[in-house]
Amino acid sequence: MTHKFKVRQMVRLAQPGFSDTRMNAGNVYEVVRLMPADQTGEVSYRIKSGMTEKAVREGEIRSA
Repeated sequence: MTHKFKVRQMVRLAQPGFSDTRMNAGNVYEVVRLMPADQTGEVSYRIKSGMTEKAVREGEIRSA
């Protein structure tokens, strides 16, 4: 599977969790690293906003 997003592209969480909604409402994240596919075949990314960096699967983010 190929990556849909590129490094330095701005993305948003598709469905922010409770803590994201409360603390980072409307935050835009920057893709900082492309990660390989996991055991299910879905690729993942490292995304960052301010001091917060997290790993997400491709299905968890959308274009900003």
